[in-house]
Amino acid sequence: MGALLVIMFIAFVAIGVPISFALGVVSFTGIASLAQIPNTVVFSKMFNGLNSFTLLAVPLFILAANLMNEGEITEKLINCCNSLVGHFRGGLAYSNVLVSMIFAGISGSSQADTAGVGKIFIPAMEKQGYDKGTSVGVTAASSTLGSIIPPSITMVVYAGIANVSTGALFMSGLIPGILLGLAMMAVIKFYSKRKNFPKSERVPVGEAMRQTLQSLPALLTPIILIGGIVSGMFTPTESAAFACIYALIIGIFYYKTIKIRNLPRILVETMKLSSLSLFALATANALGELLSYYQLNVVVQQFFVNMPGGRFLFLLVVVAFFMFVGTFMDAVPAMILFVPIILPSATLLGISPIILGLIIVVTLALGLVTPPYGLCLLIASSISGITIEDAFKGTIPYFLSSLVVLFLLVLFPDLWLAIPATLFPGLF
Repeated sequence: MGALLVIMFIAFVAIGVPISFALGVVSFTGIASLAQIPNTVVFSKMFNGLNSFTLLAVPLFILAANLMNEGEITEKLINCCNSLVGHFRGGLAYSNVLVSMIFAGISGSSQADTAGVGKIFIPAMEKQGYDKGTSVGVTAASSTLGSIIPPSITMVVYAGIANVSTGALFMSGLIPGILLGLAMMAVIKFYSKRKNFPKSERVPVGEAMRQTLQSLPALLTPIILIGGIVSGMFTPTESAAFACIYALIIGIFYYKTIKIRNLPRILVETMKLSSLSLFALATANALGELLSYYQLNVVVQQFFVNMPGGRFLFLLVVVAFFMFVGTFMDAVPAMILFVPIILPSATLLGISPIILGLIIVVTLALGLVTPPYGLCLLIASSISGITIEDAFKGTIPYFLSSLVVLFLLVLFPDLWLAIPATLFPGLF
């Protein structure tokens, strides 16, 4: 029966059935075939999987991002970054990455980054003379930072699954996220002369200062959120709620770009986006119950324990596995399904669950720009109007630079615990 369920799942994915529905149908079919497990387990698992205060951060961070975009706060960040780096050759591409790094500290969502930043940057880059592949490639690749630089929705989900400190996991992603951004900027530097990337006129110092001051409330958001979590003033979920209130206040009263009459539409859009991840998470919980019946975690644990190569090879296998899974599945259901299976083996090998989570989150973030599922790639290519194949070609150089950073995470796993160990000494 197990083989039949695997074939069924692959067939559903192959014909384009949404992952959440594929997971749900396979779960119900598998559990219905087991006389000793009542069918109501499917629905109870789906409900209980979402009955979590931690997961409330998912729709709240999406709402914060939507409020930022609606309030044109994203545009203020773009103007600020352009005034600082736009005069360099390839300046608009540098600015694209820089804005994504800042926006990542606000939204926690790569998809929101692609949609909000991409609809402004991609047309602007093409108008200035960048080819479509580069415009889409830089935008899609840099938007993956939204899942890595804290706060991060996928990190919130992993922390709930692995029962680890969300704040410590957030802090472990700070330096790798910055390194990923710098690696992409290094690629831009390499291609700027080869492809003769355009540059803008230098913005006068006074104008640059004005743009920076105008965007200051938005620039302060990541500092407030991360500082509040690290200091213990609020939990990650409470920080997401604060981000919503903060974005609403500065959008209505400071920038005066958010209208009260538009709030119902923003809330509806938020619920639509949130439902995609949360329904997939619910059905993945049901499938997890089925996998536990077949004791897949025991089989996997025995495989890794008997495998030569130790921690390094284990982490390489984890990267390869989640890289494959990320090509056709969203990060949330992927973690719900496979983290409980892999985590015990990592613990036996002495790998910190924080480091395991960081590596899994970075790997699945890169899956957002790999076809056929790559959601960030799909969003960016649809904005530009080019095919997925051409979009991925433009993304490849930046994707490869990210792989280099990911390899460093695997090669020196304990190095990235320095910041969380300093800020959360009682956890290590």
